Amino acid sequence: MFEILDRQTRLTGNQKKILGAAIIGDALEFFDYFLIGFVLAFLIGPWKLTFGQSATVLMSSGIGAILGAYIWGWAADRIGRRKVFIGTVLNFSIATGLLYFTPDNGWVYLTVMRFFVGFGVGGLYCVDLPLVQEFMPSSKRGWVGGLVTCVIPLGVGLGAVLGAFIGPTEWRLLFVIGLAPSLLVLLVRIWVPESPWWLVRQGRYEEARKSLAWALEVQPSSLPMPNASTLPPVAATSWFELFKYPRSLLVSWLGNAGAQTGSYGINLWAPSLFVLLLKVTPQEASKMFILLTVTGFIGRLSFSWMSDVIGRRKAGGLLGIGAGILTMVAGYNYDVMWFGVSAFWLILAATMFFADGGFAIVGPYAAEVWPSHLRTSGMGSAYGFGGIGKIIGPVGLALIVGSGNFLKPDVPLPQIPTAFVYLGCWFLMAGLVYYFIGIETKGKSIDQIDKELAAASAR
Repeated sequence: MFEILDRQTRLTGNQKKILGAAIIGDALEFFDYFLIGFVLAFLIGPWKLTFGQSATVLMSSGIGAILGAYIWGWAADRIGRRKVFIGTVLNFSIATGLLYFTPDNGWVYLTVMRFFVGFGVGGLYCVDLPLVQEFMPSSKRGWVGGLVTCVIPLGVGLGAVLGAFIGPTEWRLLFVIGLAPSLLVLLVRIWVPESPWWLVRQGRYEEARKSLAWALEVQPSSLPMPNASTLPPVAATSWFELFKYPRSLLVSWLGNAGAQTGSYGINLWAPSLFVLLLKVTPQEASKMFILLTVTGFIGRLSFSWMSDVIGRRKAGGLLGIGAGILTMVAGYNYDVMWFGVSAFWLILAATMFFADGGFAIVGPYAAEVWPSHLRTSGMGSAYGFGGIGKIIGPVGLALIVGSGNFLKPDVPLPQIPTAFVYLGCWFLMAGLVYYFIGIETKGKSIDQIDKELAAASAR
């Protein structure tokens, strides 16, 4: 049945619907997640926030994402991809909407509610990609997985555009707009059936055949039934099974940790740093961030293409080395002007080609390196472990710069270069892990990957 899927050369209309639902979900998901970076630029002045208080607000969603990735990822292997997909969208959409009620100077309320936003975002990211991949032929899995992540900068860019034109006292309206992803639930109910791979693993072969037939737009009777005698027995997913695949664990966990630490440290702080270092208004800072989202989008398209041309390992190595070096260069040029334009801003824009663009590799690859019965649990564990980056990225920068310092444009910040060296080293670590430890999955079917991982585990 799945061999017929892998022989496919063009996507059907229904497969494009699956892809479309995932693309919309990821864009709006990270629109919700990164809204706080633009909102914080409005609050640092009126609320007189310190670097420490601001870092607490930023890292709370990271803590939520760690737990959400583990719990929702495990649930998706137990109860199915589709139910969890819907649950996670409702989770982060409602939590974002409740942020509208943030009181003045209520940075503690903001922190608590951001935890629940992160909990949902961490979960959706870990079920979204596997759900798409399990409906796609192996020849297009890398490109499709990367394409799903390509729209994330557009979601962040939407936040930047809204932040650029909203009034200084109207920042709560951004959170109301964050309720939009709940509409995606209706699209998923209409479009996407349960993953055929997950259904086969549960012994529900007829449902699996119907699900795949829907995706391929053929009659279910035209597809052969899976041969139960050749399939592994149905078994409950256990966390302990993850440790049977040490190479998968190392490359997905450490790769995620390095990429997320560097990326979230830059993305969450950038709007506020533009206000502090370049002496611009929050609205101008949001406009400046639009360039970073554009280069990130171009980077994701490029890395999606590279994943199927040079392979996942080499593309991952390029991500880490390119982002690491440019991040450090940006830090040392935070107060330099090139022909009247901030070098810090321009170099960060170039950095996003690798740092943000490389996530077209980070997410899809973290799902590919696990066997199918552990795919969302494995990816969830990797994204969850990597979620420490959502904490140590923004908090690490604050501690190096001085967590007790107030975020004011007239306060000197001589430790900015050191902080960006710190973030750059995390990118470099991710690149080395991908290149030297990575498992090449380019062009391999899900079944082939499963067999190779099982053989490696048995040795």
